[in-house]
Amino acid sequence: MNQKLTVKDVMSKPVSIAKSALIPEALSKMLNEGIDPIVVTNDHVVVGTASRRTIAEKMGSKKIGNIPASQIRVASVTKEDFTSVYQDQDAELLVPLLQRYKIVVVWDEEHRLIGQVTKGDLLRYIRPEGSLETLIELAPRIASSDRVVQIHRRMANNGATRFIVMDDNKSVGIVTETDVAKVLVKLKSEIDKHFDNALRNVTAGDIMTKPLITTQVNTPISAVVDMMIAKNISTIPIADGEKIIGLVTRKALVNAL
Repeated sequence: MNQKLTVKDVMSKPVSIAKSALIPEALSKMLNEGIDPIVVTNDHVVVGTASRRTIAEKMGSKKIGNIPASQIRVASVTKEDFTSVYQDQDAELLVPLLQRYKIVVVWDEEHRLIGQVTKGDLLRYIRPEGSLETLIELAPRIASSDRVVQIHRRMANNGATRFIVMDDNKSVGIVTETDVAKVLVKLKSEIDKHFDNALRNVTAGDIMTKPLITTQVNTPISAVVDMMIAKNISTIPIADGEKIIGLVTRKALVNAL
């Protein structure tokens, strides 16, 4: 880093939710605060994190049967997937930590939660050098007519989290784990016994985010980061002319530091 920074210079205010809270509340808070994952607490003690992906996995699981989302606790989607630092430690420590974890929680001297650092927080202060082309990942394609049940299955089986939606050989939108989590929670909250039947009728075209925000392959990395921060997005599809050739994520940017 060009200047000596400490964790407290980089961190943002903590966003947390009690493990006893309900799934719809957790997802709503994540969307409103633009955070993923969210820190989960029990009696003000950090016990883990919940993410849009773990919510999507839970809501799409056959194991929960006809239980509505309004009766499912955050505890059921919480994972011990975080690490921690103290506010006065050197910010350089955050790089390897955020290459492994989605979020770093920040303690004060009395071990109280006072902040958090996400990949987005870190990228405001340090950015990788080199060519954007080296950071591009393949973007799985789906049709706008593909059903959400199929997309959810691919997410669960293949670990894919983002899909470019194609229509007549043109890219028309993107479906992420956020889009899937939102529709699953919505249906699981509103429909109950007929959830499975309702879900079968939902397609990628119904839930995709559009229009597609893209940038060209020769765009400077710093400009891509600026775009992510300004629009509060974690993924940008990369185009070569009119053709989408892949995507760049915050994770790839941090891994390149």
